[in-house]
Amino acid sequence: MARTRAVTADGKSGMTEAPDGMDPVAGPPDVVRAEGLGFGYPGREVLRGIDLSIGAGELVALIGLNGCGKSTFLKLAAGLLTPSAGRVLLEGDDAARLPRRAAARRVALLHQSAPAVPALTVRQLVRQGRYATRGPLGMLRDGDDEVTARALADVGVTGWADRPVDALSGGERQRVRLAMALAQDAPVLFLDEPTTYLDLRHQLEVLQTVVRLRAERRLTVVMVLHDLNHAARFADRIVALREGRVAADGPPGEVVTERLLAEVLGVRGRVGADAVGGWPVCYPDHPLDPLQLLRNENHIH
Repeated sequence: MARTRAVTADGKSGMTEAPDGMDPVAGPPDVVRAEGLGFGYPGREVLRGIDLSIGAGELVALIGLNGCGKSTFLKLAAGLLTPSAGRVLLEGDDAARLPRRAAARRVALLHQSAPAVPALTVRQLVRQGRYATRGPLGMLRDGDDEVTARALADVGVTGWADRPVDALSGGERQRVRLAMALAQDAPVLFLDEPTTYLDLRHQLEVLQTVVRLRAERRLTVVMVLHDLNHAARFADRIVALREGRVAADGPPGEVVTERLLAEVLGVRGRVGADAVGGWPVCYPDHPLDPLQLLRNENHIH
């Protein structure tokens, strides 16, 4: 097997064995590929001509301001929305043309927010992730299958299986939702702001769990993050969106710069390096005024 870069659960970079069939020079084969992707609502264009490829086994962080198209991209790539232009290929097939259950067997999407689930236990909620494989009749069977049991164990919630979901803390509930996504047993995992509303301890807990599961299950992971420092530490590739276009794409050490802070996130700041792990660390100072942002836009397009 070839050697390739990886990030461990504590955020440290190192070398690991590349999966069989991966060319360490050319990179892994594409599992998600956007070609001229566009999407919008009446009077508002969200994505404009996105060309983006995500290889098998990658952990990619999508960053950008609110409304730049990050969540929309995940929904398009999961086949939940139909593009107004271009297409997204999911393992070579047009995601918008795949039947819903077929798409769900290829990609699991953990949404940014979820409706309340009164009266459901942890076990019952996680079993909902098996719908794509077991179907509506299979969901009526008693007992957990091996995939559900593994999902509960992988995120450390087996001991909570019979507790009501609405009795859990925010961090605990997010781990259960992650288990439900894993129960789909899909090779691709999309996470839309998985650390939202969590305190720092639970943010790190969730991100370290994602990194560990990506390695153990050989998953391809794409996650939307607002914290650039978390993206720089835990992802091995960052894709920055601005106004529906790709503004930057590459390893954190190349992408995370003072220019990125200004042109993509709209803040003046400094970038250093972590003294232990070496990943980029951002020190935002103050927001840029709107006129400065307009001037910066000329550097992007």
